[in-house]
Amino acid sequence: MWILTIFIILAAIILWCILDFHFGRKAFVRTAYRRDYQKRQSDMELISTGPAFFERLFADIKEATSSIHCLFYIVENDHLGRQFLELLKQKAKEGVEVRLLMDKIGSFKIKKKMVKELQDNGIVVYFAEKPKLPYLFFSTQQRNHRKITVLDGKIGYLGGYNVGKAYIDEDPKLSPWRDYHMRIVGEGTSDLQREFGVDWKRATGEDIINKPAYFPSDLKKGAMEHRFFPSEGFKIESQFVEFISTAKKSIFIGTPYFIPSEEVLDALVKALKRGIKVTIVSPEKPDHPLVKEAAFKHFRKLIPLGAEVYHYQTGFYHSKLIILDDEFCDIGTANFDLRSFYVNLELNNFTYTQSFVDEVRKEVQKDIEGSKKVSLDELNSVSIFTRFKEGLASLVSILL
Repeated sequence: MWILTIFIILAAIILWCILDFHFGRKAFVRTAYRRDYQKRQSDMELISTGPAFFERLFADIKEATSSIHCLFYIVENDHLGRQFLELLKQKAKEGVEVRLLMDKIGSFKIKKKMVKELQDNGIVVYFAEKPKLPYLFFSTQQRNHRKITVLDGKIGYLGGYNVGKAYIDEDPKLSPWRDYHMRIVGEGTSDLQREFGVDWKRATGEDIINKPAYFPSDLKKGAMEHRFFPSEGFKIESQFVEFISTAKKSIFIGTPYFIPSEEVLDALVKALKRGIKVTIVSPEKPDHPLVKEAAFKHFRKLIPLGAEVYHYQTGFYHSKLIILDDEFCDIGTANFDLRSFYVNLELNNFTYTQSFVDEVRKEVQKDIEGSKKVSLDELNSVSIFTRFKEGLASLVSILL
């Protein structure tokens, strides 16, 4: 009898989670703020190692004179996270306006005592995407996955790095950490500032978008044409399908998690059948359970059609990157998975200038050289336990 009772309780919890997630996402998409940005001209610097990223970022923060706006999915309570927060406190003491927004669950290690200390030092601190009723389960799953920094309204950063020692190659299991981030100077920074403002208003109710002080009028055009693409549980899937469907010769996908939707997978299948070269790089070492196994069934479908799939061997691969026809690239925060397609808040940057794309391609060649090609025989001969994990991953793929 007790076994039946437990089964009923578990079934009720699962049903509640499914319904809560379905209606919660539906309600969010219905009310989400839709926005599109035009192409801009900015100067962009590609940063592909954690130590280089934080050296550059911290140096720019130290030079800020009026405002510092930071949004990170993860800020860790480790020596790098504390160094970052101490730097922000120092700037606030100097009279610089400092706003810090962190995802509530991603930055769960930043406790109330630390927040109060930041506030006591003049920093305005809030958490994004707090779990809340009436859709409690959905709100625990929807994360603000963006990583945005804007300094004095003039210098912007966007990409895959969060704040923590793992990102500067100090995690013994995942080091070195391979990722892509961009430093942006020029007219495009105003759109990045606006994106921060959208998330800030959602979390705090304060409207900073209509404050001219954060949008300098003297931003100049740079050498590289690009466009920001925000997504909030919709849009990015259809955009990826469009990318794949319009490719003329080649598609490169770099991602830590390859868990495409049926529509995206179908677009890749059609691309391969029309002769497009498809190359995918993902990590050998996963940073979360089941995410590696979730990709296997998709790889088994793509490899026989000619796709080249690589597992990165030199540390952990966290890139969020697409290159089309060696002429266009997309770098940002969205992974190639269902969570980014349907749940998370993401921000990508599409770049159309050949010189920048060529620079990215050189880095990608290093990624491929540091990887091992995955064969169909290897995927077909995995253990029974791996097959079990694949099946489990299929059941919860949208939550991985």
